[in-house]
Amino acid sequence: MATLNITYDGMSADVPVELDRPVSDSDVRRIAAELIRAGGVPGLHLAHLRDDAFQHFVVDRFRGARGDERIYLRPKVPFGAR
Repeated sequence: MATLNITYDGMSADVPVELDRPVSDSDVRRIAAELIRAGGVPGLHLAHLRDDAFQHFVVDRFRGARGDERIYLRPKVPFGAR
């Protein structure tokens, strides 16, 4: 079990996902889009979300102190850009 945190359109939500194998970044983006379209993410139900909505998003992965997996899907942030 992993926790997927999705940040989209100024909102952020956690959703538990059952992953039976390591997944690629593109799989994470696809899973997130399907979950949001289906209403499986609290506060982020967008039935008409585009297939490429997360194309340029960053996928970060972390392990918690107890070994729990956390995956963050977030927009790129241009720190230091002018």
